[in-house]
Amino acid sequence: MTLTLPGDTPSRPLPVPSTPQSRAAAPVRLRLPGRSLVLVAGMPGAGKSTMLRSVRPRPGLVVLDSDAQRDALVRFAPRTPYARLRPLVHLLHRLAVIAAALGGAPTVVVHLPATAPRLRRAAILLARLSGRAPHLVWFDVDPADALRGQRERGRVVDPGSFARHAERAEGVAERLRTGALAEPWRTVTVLDRPTAARGLTLDS
Repeated sequence: MTLTLPGDTPSRPLPVPSTPQSRAAAPVRLRLPGRSLVLVAGMPGAGKSTMLRSVRPRPGLVVLDSDAQRDALVRFAPRTPYARLRPLVHLLHRLAVIAAALGGAPTVVVHLPATAPRLRRAAILLARLSGRAPHLVWFDVDPADALRGQRERGRVVDPGSFARHAERAEGVAERLRTGALAEPWRTVTVLDRPTAARGLTLDS
């Protein structure tokens, strides 16, 4: 589901083919003309990293997933508990996001849970400061399904931290659908896990 919110001239997703077979296989497709910052957000385990791995690399596109920093640090310090590495992972990821947004690539895609409103607003502010249109892809996933996704990837978030993510995420999708969430995104795309599993294609 893609919503266009009030604001600048919207960008719209390209149509999905209409046959049952193509609907089952077709990726989510977004058209992002000009300078864009796309925030891919939702609870840990929702399927964000899996979807981003389906994005084909191309000139002018930067995709930033915190898993890259995590994997690099784990390789560098394999005996260090991840709980001790997590703050550094978050710091490096956010620095990479800022650098990419201020850079010359037309399209920057950022993976953050961003269940807290302040992080979503920070992404909007960064987009504006770097001359980009802010777009949101929000994963609307039941907490039980997100926990299942964490177990499947072999990395389970601390229960207290996950509970806070789940509490903050509750009702966000509905407020996005109704326009009740006062966040000035150029476009909002709300996905469930089965739809996101089809992959993502970005067109400039």
